[in-house]
Amino acid sequence: MTTQFVKINDVAAKESKAILEEAAKIIKNGGLVVFPTETVYGLGANGLDENASKKIYEAKGRPSDNPLIIHISTPDDAEKYCYTSDIYYALAKAFMPGPLTVIMPKKDIVPFTVTAGLDTVAVRCPANEIANALIEEANIPIAAPSANLSGKPSPTRADYVLEDMEGRVDMIIDGGECEIGLESTIVMIYGDSLTLLRPGAVTYDALCMVCEDVKIAPSVLEMLKENEKPLSPGMKYKHYAPESPLVLLDGDEENVIEYLRNEMKEKKCAILCYNEEIDVLSDAVLLPIGEKEDLAAHAHSLFTLLRDADKKECDVIYAHLPQKNGLGLALYNRMIRAAAHTIKKV
Repeated sequence: MTTQFVKINDVAAKESKAILEEAAKIIKNGGLVVFPTETVYGLGANGLDENASKKIYEAKGRPSDNPLIIHISTPDDAEKYCYTSDIYYALAKAFMPGPLTVIMPKKDIVPFTVTAGLDTVAVRCPANEIANALIEEANIPIAAPSANLSGKPSPTRADYVLEDMEGRVDMIIDGGECEIGLESTIVMIYGDSLTLLRPGAVTYDALCMVCEDVKIAPSVLEMLKENEKPLSPGMKYKHYAPESPLVLLDGDEENVIEYLRNEMKEKKCAILCYNEEIDVLSDAVLLPIGEKEDLAAHAHSLFTLLRDADKKECDVIYAHLPQKNGLGLALYNRMIRAAAHTIKKV
């Protein structure tokens, strides 16, 4: 397959409209288009086309038991594809368009290949202008997981998409670096309560401002049980992983620094470090993730740094184990999966 690589700087420009028209035509005809969102790049296909959704799984090498998210242009469009509720519209008013995905009972129009055989469907209304314009132009829901080979770190830049997807998709739209850097928050509605299945930029505390009863699924922090079926993307035991082994260090800063200095004597280490640690770890391959307290910077940089670390051909990648509060919960969730739950207490 020949992959077109195109760039959009201004979604309102005449040349951008032509690109979006062509991209929408590809999707309506059953093809694959990669597009930017505010979270990560998405690998899009017609969310109502059973065969098109199968192409997504093939392009990613993704297990077919891992459900997809359908992307819509306005929150009200969810009515066409699932059975909504008052809680959904409360969430939509607070967080949409934006980085929130809501799982609800699906309608028959959505094929089971999209939902991995589940009777529910995950729905998101992205805030990114290019994503929203593409959905409007196609006038159908776009099923789209992250645009990476299955298991690898999600791409937040088009050049990383090209590394994974050239020859596997019809078109890649370069819309610049993604703003947030972590995939959307995913919640499932159960009556008058919510269950958080994947944390993201819409935090647990923010969800509690809308719904009084918000539970955190055990799979957010732990491995799926044997034979447990994933209810949403990103619940697999190992996910978002670099090629080199990632080890998360759990301990106070002095102990972490001492441990790293000892490891640097024997191994070629890549270290996702805080900006404040650059001077004391200067002999290692350093990948600064931001100032210690700047969790938004950590989220924005994480997947890019994991990919960059692989280019250094190191024996091991080390990173701090994140805290579990606020946006830290999303970082913890992604990093324990990227590390295959390898945590070293120091």
